[in-house]
Amino acid sequence: MAGDYRLDVKTRVLKNGLKVLVLEDHSTPTATFQVWYRVGSRNEVSGKTGISHLLEHMMFKGTERYGPGEFSKIVARNGGVENAFTGRDYTAYFENWASDRLKVSMELESDRMGHLKLDPREFEKEKQVVMEERRLRTEDDPVSLLVEEVYATAYKVHPYHWPVIGWMSDIKSITVDDLRRYYRTYYAPNNAIVVVVGDVDAQEVFRDVEKYFGVLPRGEDPPPVTSVEPPQMGEKRVTVESPEARLSFVMLAYHTPSIASGDEYALAVLTNILGEGKSSHLYQRLVYEEKAAVFTSAHYQGMSKDPSLLYLYAGLVPGRSPKDVEVILREEVAKMKRGEFSDRELEKAKNQVKASFIYGMDSNFYRAMNMGRLEVLGVGWQYMESYVDKIGEVTREEVIRVAKEYLEDTNLTVGILVPEQHK
Repeated sequence: MAGDYRLDVKTRVLKNGLKVLVLEDHSTPTATFQVWYRVGSRNEVSGKTGISHLLEHMMFKGTERYGPGEFSKIVARNGGVENAFTGRDYTAYFENWASDRLKVSMELESDRMGHLKLDPREFEKEKQVVMEERRLRTEDDPVSLLVEEVYATAYKVHPYHWPVIGWMSDIKSITVDDLRRYYRTYYAPNNAIVVVVGDVDAQEVFRDVEKYFGVLPRGEDPPPVTSVEPPQMGEKRVTVESPEARLSFVMLAYHTPSIASGDEYALAVLTNILGEGKSSHLYQRLVYEEKAAVFTSAHYQGMSKDPSLLYLYAGLVPGRSPKDVEVILREEVAKMKRGEFSDRELEKAKNQVKASFIYGMDSNFYRAMNMGRLEVLGVGWQYMESYVDKIGEVTREEVIRVAKEYLEDTNLTVGILVPEQHK
């Protein structure tokens, strides 16, 4: 971005390798404190999938100083909100509260970065919680189950192949010793980034972070992820038959490049024209004109460390054929390749992508989220400063080119969800 969107981010790297980013914003007396670890499901190995997410759960189960659950109670007593999330490329922890509470974050986060207890009894209980989470969110959710199968089919080599929550058999097999080794390997200051945004003084934050985190020893450099997904040699298909499903569902997923490829801007605009909102091509055609779908959309996962997917999907009206809806989805993709979209649609899409990004910049939390994610992905927080300008520069020719280059049948995985009683 340019002009008013320049970010005065101040940066330090401690001797133990911990990177610290601070963005001052004195508009409200609040702040967010976030710790990002460069580890997610892409760092796992077959047989131990889901271990990143399981470790995230265990980070709330006590240290040598604080007992199980005390972390959350301390944050609540101080009027804060805390949570965590695991993705394919990272695991992140955060607290949002009044800016004068920031040292509580530093004390708690540095403590669990260096002194997690990993009690075997708490571990066995939490493993059951994660297994139940998988049952509820994936195995009993037909659409989530199909998405999982599409990823597992689209990727045959790269660890994006498996779900973040892991395969059930792997979750069952993980031991507390596995978790200890994983924690020691990845939860070290040199593999982490601290992001602070809000009503703070940057130099004071650096001093306090040095006090709380500077005493932690640097760890060994974690092993790199060397898997590279080979080019797809032809269209793939997967069908899921589910007794839980009430509607059929169709998904088309194409391999696309990751962040910093240069094509992510045109792909974001392409995705918006194709399937973002009720004025998009997919919604107009499938919901309004054909009355074949209850809902439809498109999504491009451009913010990833390695090449990811652009996918379209539709939940079908009862009685409509998945085959017919797949044909319509393909026809709309073909129109994008032929440039069958107006200049007004192009400008509208660019404005919507830019607006979505700018609205996120109004929040301390989401500014910090963007900063942390971009640092983990390796492009740096500075990527944010040029994003809006880059979207604004996308041309019709670029949208057509990326549609032709990536939305090819040889690059496609088709997923079909069929209600078992209607198959």
